[in-house]
Amino acid sequence: MLAPREIDEYLLPTERRVIRVRQHWAVMGKHILQTLLFLLLMVVLQSYLPSSAIVDNLTFYLALVAVIRFTVITILWWIERIVITDKRVMLAQGIIVHNVGMMPLGKVTDLTFQRTLGGRMFGYGTLVVESAGQIQALNRIDYMPRPEEIYEALSELVFGEKGKTRATGMLSRPRWRR
Repeated sequence: MLAPREIDEYLLPTERRVIRVRQHWAVMGKHILQTLLFLLLMVVLQSYLPSSAIVDNLTFYLALVAVIRFTVITILWWIERIVITDKRVMLAQGIIVHNVGMMPLGKVTDLTFQRTLGGRMFGYGTLVVESAGQIQALNRIDYMPRPEEIYEALSELVFGEKGKTRATGMLSRPRWRR
């Protein structure tokens, strides 16, 4: 499994991790609702269909598959990491097969922050990262937790004075000069 500390294996010796988060828990809302509705359907089928070994076994195993599916989705969400360093943005995911998507900060030309009503209520947002005319692996990151903090840190890394941002531990330009 890709544990949080293992993501550091993909960092270069010269880069420093600024932010490491997983997607907001709200991303799991759809899966929770689907699983609960399916389990409810199995209970209704079990109670309204004539009792037989076939119906009992079928509803039990379908409910078991739904719970296993939800468990796998939850594990995948739990181990997925969004990492922002002083040189790039990375998305690490996978249980058996590790997949690390990456976008160098030097290629970023525009940064957009979006927040829906649900995002405002629950504390997540969407970050859209555009690069020089190319679609990158990480052009849209949905369900980003603490979106204002991450947007500000990423903006400073990308558009601040080279090497002089709060995210890298050095002073940045005064806010009134931006």
